[in-house]
This record gives sequence, structure tokens and C-alpha cells, in this order.
Amino acid sequence: MSVEKPVVRVLIVDDDEDDFFITSEYLKQILDYSMSIDWAYKFADAIEKVKNREYLIYFVDYRLGAKTGLDFLKEAVKLGCEEPIVLLTGKGNREIDIEAMQIGATDYLVKTDLNADKLERCIRYSLERTSYLKALRANERKYRSMFELSKDAVFIAERSLVFRDINVATSDLLGYTKEELQKLTLYDLVADETNKDLLEKLLYEEDEVNDFEFEVQTKAGDKKICILSLTSPLDATGRIYYQGLMHDITNLRRAEKANLMMEKLGATGRLVRTLAHEVRNPLNNINMSVEQLVSDTMPDDSSLFLDIIQRNSKRIGDLITELLDSSRPSELVFEKCLLQTILDESIADALDRITLQRINMKVRYPDGECFIMGNKEKLKIAFVNIIINSVEAMSSDGKGELEIAIECSSTYHQVIVKDNGVGIPEENLSRLFEPYFTSKRNGMGLGLAATLNILQSHKAQIDVTSVVNTGTTFTISFPVYE
Repeated sequence: MSVEKPVVRVLIVDDDEDDFFITSEYLKQILDYSMSIDWAYKFADAIEKVKNREYLIYFVDYRLGAKTGLDFLKEAVKLGCEEPIVLLTGKGNREIDIEAMQIGATDYLVKTDLNADKLERCIRYSLERTSYLKALRANERKYRSMFELSKDAVFIAERSLVFRDINVATSDLLGYTKEELQKLTLYDLVADETNKDLLEKLLYEEDEVNDFEFEVQTKAGDKKICILSLTSPLDATGRIYYQGLMHDITNLRRAEKANLMMEKLGATGRLVRTLAHEVRNPLNNINMSVEQLVSDTMPDDSSLFLDIIQRNSKRIGDLITELLDSSRPSELVFEKCLLQTILDESIADALDRITLQRINMKVRYPDGECFIMGNKEKLKIAFVNIIINSVEAMSSDGKGELEIAIECSSTYHQVIVKDNGVGIPEENLSRLFEPYFTSKRNGMGLGLAATLNILQSHKAQIDVTSVVNTGTTFTISFPVYE
């Protein structure tokens, strides 16, 4: 049973017809292939044939009139030719050989040394090498496409974590251009020194990182929570580099924090309502008894004690009402409000405290108007609570710095309250908005709990960052009024 030979379409580019016949005769002697041989003696015609992708291999003479085989190589490479090109020359020239290989020639043969065996070996090796390179390029294009289209930040970095290559998502996440990142290391972007040291230790001990959670600081100064994975393959030269992937989980962590806070508020609210019910029943009996006694004729000294009982009973009743208000979502009437006006009035309400504490205040608003849907009076309560909290965290020696700012975007308006006070310890940050949690000597821990309740009623997000002995920043994001 005869095996069908593979067909190899060959183009010989040579301006000498005799040389073409000699080369084609050698090719016809090759028995392993069914040779289909064409000839182009003009440079321009040969380039047109390259554009049409009709041939599996090209044999190109070095001398092509005014042009050379090297010119042909350069043009073919520009056109994206992936088929093998073999350069033929009348006599060997090492410099031309090296230059041809650097440009992209598959082989370099001297015409006087040609024979059927040498051409057969050249064609076989060239086709095998080209097949391998095509597969390699196809894989490279596939993975490059995956690299570029990934929604996660994917990057390649040097051993020192200097960025070498990044995808678009990395630039979007960090806010830097590719050129800017190639001058930075990943260490430069880690927001916390402890995490920076831990990352360095992991790479030193294990040479890879899996699901490392840390905060990255963007070019704009924002902090985003990311999950980082790094692997360390070898490149073609045997040098170690890192392939990295960062997944932004900032919104996920915020949602988890908000859900946890809602669960805590819900549990606390249920407890408060139960206690309020149990306390109000005996309190009502006390109030009714006092009213009955007051109506009777009583000695003056007894009347004094009854007044004390009445005042304190009322105080307990008011306290129960306040506890209930802080533990249940507010049902508010919303209207279109100008955020700058609300903040101005809130600052005015807190101005006495700011002045007495000798705080230096800086207020920064955007030029445009920032409208939200809200309840003005309730928002003033929330802002005053936050401002007073910041004021009380700073010393009264005239070194306190309070910055209040509004930043606007197309989707959110952000209110930022920043101080340089004592800061909040890490273990207290997660409990900051819990009812009854306070670090103040005479505080009840209801101010920020009520603030959170008001802000959640406005569908606002609140984020708090703090460094002990450096300061605290409250960031409240409101949906833009449309």
C-alpha cells in the first residue's frame, strides 16, 4: 500500500534563471516529498506571493538586483510571514549569515555546496521548526489574550518585584500607567509596613505566595484590599521571575463588614426592646403610684422625695426611648439636599467645641454642587457626632488638625473627616459602631451607633481607617442624586 507523500509548495526567489533550474533540479530529487516549485525573479512579485501565503518554504538568493535577500527577509517579517525562509548565496559570508539569522532566516546555504540530501535535511528541519514555532506563537497569542482580557490584575515582575509587564486590569486597579509601574516594585504599593515585611518573609522562605490578603495603596491614595498570589517559574535564560495575580476584594470586605454590623445591630435591638418592655412595666407602676401620692395631701419633706422619684422616672423613660431609637432603623422623610449646606450647618453646631479645643480646621469643597437624597436634620446629627468624636480625639494644645472635605464623582459623593488625634487601636475598629461600646470615661457608646443607623437609612457606606498616635479618617459615601 503506497503512502501519499506530503506536498511541499516551494518558491525560489532568484534573478538568475540558471541558478533557479539547478536548485529546482536538486529539489525534484527529494523522494520524501511531492515538490511543487515556483519561481519569482522580481523582488516585488516575490513579496506579493508572500502576502498571499501560498508557499510552505522560500529559498531566496542573496543577490536580487538592486535589492538583497536581507531586504526580502525584512519585508517578509514586516508582513508577518511565519513560513521558513532559507537564504542562498554564491559564497559563504559569516557576517551575512549572522545578520540573516538575527532578522529571521531559518537557514543559510552556499549554492556551491547544495545537493539533494542537504536540501532535504534543510526542508525537514525548517518545516519541523516552523511547525513548533507556529504552535508556540499560537499559545503565546492565546495566553496573551487571556492576560490582557482578565478582569483581575495579572502581572510579571522581576525577582525584586519590579513590575516588568502588566495587563490593563492592573493599571485600572492601581491607577498607574504601565510605564509608571515599571519604575515601581510591588513593595512600594503595600500600604502596611507589617504586611510588607510578611510578604518579603514569605518570598524568602517559600519563593511563592498563595492567597495573601493585604491592602494596596493606589496612585490616588486610596486603599484597596486584595488577594495576592505569586509563583516563580524560570524564563528562557534560567532567570527567576514572578507571575502575579491580584484580586480586588474591597467591596466584598465592605459588604461583609456591613452585614456583620447589621447582625450586631439586630441582635442588640432585640435585646434593647426586651429590656425596655421589662423595665417600662414596673416603671409605669411607679409613675402611677407617685401620681396617686402627689394628689393626696403630703408633708413638704415627702413631696420633695416624690419630686425626685418623678424626675428620675422620667429620665429612665427618656433613656429607654433613646435606646430604642438607636437600635432600630430610622423611618425618615427624604428630599433633595445640598451636601455642602448640611456640612456647613453641622460644622456650625460643633464650632464651639472646635474653638474651645483650639483645633485648626480646614474645609475643602468641590466647585460643583453635590446633591443627595436625604433627611437634613438627621444627617446633621450624624455629621456632628463624627466631628465631635474627631475633636475629642485630639489634644487642646493648638496642634490638633481637623480636615473636612467633600469629593464628588459620577456615582458617589464622599464626605471625609480626618483628624490627627490619638487614633483607634486595631482591636477597637471593628466595634466602633456597636451600641454601648465606648472608650470614653463618661460615654454611653450610643453616638456612633445612632450615626451608623442614620447613614444606613440613607444607603450610605462608611469606612474608618486609623493609625494609633497618628489619626483617624472617616469616609462616608452617598449615592449621587439623579
